[in-house]
Amino acid sequence: MSILFSPLTIGPVTARNRLWVAPMCQYSAIVGVPQEGHHTHLAQFASGGAGIVIAEAAAVAPEGRISPEDVGLWNDAQRDAWAPIATAIRARRALAGIQLSHAGRKASTWSPFSGHRGSVPETEGGWPTLAPSAIAFGRYAEPAAMDAEQIDRVVSDFAAAAARAVEAGFEVIEVHAAHGYLLHQFLSPLSNVRDDEYGGSLQNRARLLLRVVDAVRDAAPGVALLVRFSASDWAQGGWDVPETTEVAGWAAEHGAHFSDISSGGLAAHQEVVIGPGYQVPFASAVRAGAGVPVGAVGLITSGTQAEEILQAGDADAVLAAREWLRDPHFALRAS
Repeated sequence: MSILFSPLTIGPVTARNRLWVAPMCQYSAIVGVPQEGHHTHLAQFASGGAGIVIAEAAAVAPEGRISPEDVGLWNDAQRDAWAPIATAIRARRALAGIQLSHAGRKASTWSPFSGHRGSVPETEGGWPTLAPSAIAFGRYAEPAAMDAEQIDRVVSDFAAAAARAVEAGFEVIEVHAAHGYLLHQFLSPLSNVRDDEYGGSLQNRARLLLRVVDAVRDAAPGVALLVRFSASDWAQGGWDVPETTEVAGWAAEHGAHFSDISSGGLAAHQEVVIGPGYQVPFASAVRAGAGVPVGAVGLITSGTQAEEILQAGDADAVLAAREWLRDPHFALRAS
C-alpha cells in the first residue's frame, strides 16, 4: 500500500496525500500584492493532485522582502489579494498553505529576472537591511545589527501576518527559518555574534524563532504550523544537524506541528554536495533525533523515489518544487 498517497494529519488539518508543493518565489508581485500569475501558478498544482500547496515566501514587513518584487502579507490589500488564491487551492481539495518570512541581511536584492545581482541601492528602490549582527552576506550590503525594539517588532509582524493568513483562508502556515533568511541568521553562529540574550548559546540563538512560533501559534490557532529549517550551513563552524534536531524538538514543544528540512543558504562560501535526494539524510536524522514529523526535500523527481523515502522511514511527507514546475500534474502522474 502506498504511503505517499495516504492521508497525513498535521495538527488540526489533514492532507489528502504526502506529496506537497514547496514554496517557490516568483518575483512578480506589485508592492507585495500577488497577481493573477500567482493564482494560476498555485491553483494548477492543486488541480494536479498535491496534498498541500505552500505559497512562496511572503514578507511580514516591507523591509523583509528578498527583492522589491516579492509578495507580502503585511497589509490588508495583500490579504485580500491572497484570499481568492487560497480559495482556488481549497476548491481543488488541496490544503492552502503560505510561508511567512523576513529576509534580514538577504533583503533588498535584485530579483533573478532583473539582469543584476547583489543589493539594490536605495536610489533604485532598495532599503537598509537588518540582521542579528552587522555581518554582510558575501558582497551584499552590510546590515545593521538589530536592537531589542526591532526584534520585538519582527515577532509582532509575524503574528499580524499569521492573522491575515487565516483571514485570507490559508490552512497551513510555514515559518521560514531556513536558507539564510532572518530567523536562520539568528540560529547560525556564522551570522550571529551577539552577546545578549539572542546570541551565544543555542538556547539564546533559538530564542527569536521560538518567540515567533509562539506568536504565530497564538495568532493562528486553527492552522497547521510548520517550520522550515536549513539543517546544515555546509560551512565550517556553521549551523548543523544536531542543533537543528534540538531546536526542531523545542519548536514542537512550542506548538509547531511539523518540520520541513532543507539546507544551506546562510554562508556565501558554502560547499554543497548535490545529488538525487541529497537532503533526505538531514530529514531522517531530525525525525529520528527529535521525534517530530518531518518533510524531505531536494532533487526528488519521481513518485517511486518519494515512496521509497517514506517507506524507509526517512520522512513523513515529501516536498518538491522544480518537478512541479516541469509537470503541474506531478501527483497524478506519480500515482
